[in-house]
Parts: sequence; C-alpha cells; structure tokens
Amino acid sequence: MNEDLGLRILSEIMQWSDDEARKEFRWLRLMARLKYDGYRDFQAGMRFIESLATWLQQFSTADERKTAYEFARNAIVYIGPSEMQRLVEQMYPKFVRDRLVRMVADERGIPPYRVHADEDARAAVERLRRQTLFMGLSDGARIDGLRHSNVGVLNNEQMVVSTQLDTEKWQDLLSQLGEAIGDPDARFRLVYLIDDFMGSGSSFLRYNEEKKKWSGKLKKFKESIVHAQAQLADQKIFSDDWQLCIHHYIGTDAASRTAIEREQEARSSFQTEGWASEVHFSFGTILPENLPINAPGNNFGDFIELTNIYYDPAIRTKHTDVGGVTHLGLGYAGCALPLVLDHNTPNNSVALLWAETEGGEREGGVTAPPMSPLFRRRQRHV
Repeated sequence: MNEDLGLRILSEIMQWSDDEARKEFRWLRLMARLKYDGYRDFQAGMRFIESLATWLQQFSTADERKTAYEFARNAIVYIGPSEMQRLVEQMYPKFVRDRLVRMVADERGIPPYRVHADEDARAAVERLRRQTLFMGLSDGARIDGLRHSNVGVLNNEQMVVSTQLDTEKWQDLLSQLGEAIGDPDARFRLVYLIDDFMGSGSSFLRYNEEKKKWSGKLKKFKESIVHAQAQLADQKIFSDDWQLCIHHYIGTDAASRTAIEREQEARSSFQTEGWASEVHFSFGTILPENLPINAPGNNFGDFIELTNIYYDPAIRTKHTDVGGVTHLGLGYAGCALPLVLDHNTPNNSVALLWAETEGGEREGGVTAPPMSPLFRRRQRHV
C-alpha cells in the first residue's frame, strides 16, 4: 500500500480533523521510517502505517480506536537493531572483562585496579579469557554479532550457538582450548549462557508443582553437560571451581529479581558433583519497574479493558500455561509489557500487539473476535 494512501485511510478511521491529521502524519512518518518499518515480521507489502490502519479497524467504536491509537503512540517501547547491537557490543567490555579481572584479583589477593599493572596477573587474565566458553540459549544470543564485535579478543573456538552439544563437539572445544593455552589438561573455568530477553524468568527456570521438579533452559543445560561428561568419561569439561554466568541483553525489572531468587531456591537440587561453584546473573539493560501497563501509577485502564474485550482464548496453549496465567490478554505470565523487539514481539507483551486469530466459537459457547496484530509475532511453539 502507498504510504499516503495508508495515511488517508488512517485519518478516516480515526476521524481526524485537518489539523489533527497534519500533526499525526508528521509523527507517524518519522517513527515509521526511524523505527517501526524495520520490524522483520511485517507481511510482504505491509509496513507500520498500513499495519496500524488494519489493527485499528478491529475495534468497534471511535472511543476504542482512540484508546488503542494513544496506546500505540505513547506506550510502545521498540528496541531496534542498533540498540540491540549496542547491547551485544557492550557485553564483553562491560560485563565479561570486569569479571575476569575481579576473579584474578580475588585469586591473587590484590585490588582489581592493580591487575593490569602486574605482569603475572595480566597473563592470568589472558588465560582465563581463553578458558571462558560462550553458549547461546537461542537465536537471540546473537553469537555471530558477539564474535564480530570482539575479533582479536575472543576466539571462534570458544563460542557455540547452542547448549546442546554432542560428544565430538565437546572434544573439539577442549582440544582447541588445550592448543591455545599450551596445556592439554586445560579446562573451561567460566561459562556464559546468553539470550536476548527475559520477561518473567519462567522459561529459564521454574518449579513444576505436579512433577515436583525443576525445569526450563537452565535445567536442560545441566542435563546436557551431565550427559556429555558421562560420554567423555575421565576427560573433564570444566575445572573443579568453574563458574556459570547467565547474561540477557534485556530483562524486565521483575525477571532480574525473580531469576536470582529461583536459582537460589533450586541450588540444592542443582548442586551435584560437577555443577558450577557459583552462578551469576547479568543484564545489558533492565527495563523500568513501571513499564508494565498495569503497574501502580500507570493510566492504561481503558486499554486493559480492550485486552479483555478483544480476546480470543485460542491463543492459550500448554506452553503458555507454564507462565501461571491462563488469560493472555496481558501477555505470557501476565507481564503486561508494551514491548516490541525488532526481530519479534515477546509474548510477554499485551496480546493485542502480537496475537493473530480468525475468531469463532470457543469452548463454553463463547464467540471470540478475530485478533489482528500490530506487530505480528513469529511463534516458537505451534
């Protein structure tokens, strides 16, 4: 659709006066070109303005469309590729290098600021840097971007895109480590698990009350290394005092606290032979505490009402139920976020932003309205 045509249609939908239209058109053109048109999952031939016009038409009254438009204009937090790339680039100098220096300083009993003035300490940092393994928890880890932004600092043979590795790959990683350090008995001392976003923390680690056990990405990682260690027999993967660091480029305020609490609760279950001596969490950026639209002090009551009126229960699945919330109007786990990432919209965001259904008869005799997304989400689980 032509942009000018899309704007005219939008003006008719919103019933703007000429003055209102001119003001809004300026803002829409700016934001579309600066940010929103770069969203990766728009359908072919569609960009933000066309998507906005289509999205607004699902609401029945002028007041509802005004509420929805004001939400889109004033509440959405959009993180584009340049912002995400900056978070990737900052990971090593801001988080990893600092931890390497502090670990060496603690081992040598010296202040961190003296490490770079001590030749032996500098050499220990270099060795520890090579003994650090970076693993992606999903495509969002952007391991390729991390590698490209640290050429000459980090080695390709200490970065892998997944935590599920076969025995041959582990042997290759250890062999490359031994050759690089000049010590065939060298083992990894620091492991970074990396992902792009943590909304509620339940996908990473949660306790299943029915099965009475922990599950999530951290549990899967533990199981994978236990299996790999059993296959490698006497060839250890990690040193006895290895540490685990979990880094997310973006995290909600709630998740930054919940993840630490859950790990502490699960520690006794995880603390078997061969597990990390310490577990640390870090975030490239933590979203504001008042970002959820239902946070105290926020004035989104009218839009929250829309999330209940224009809702199709079909978006609920067994995978969303693990978040502990069955009505997904405010998103997975009820996170109520107005967040959009350029490569995909988190399901922790309010469902009206991302859900797409045809509507129809649902269980209990409910007739659900079709849901049209503003930023169409690519689902992990179908």
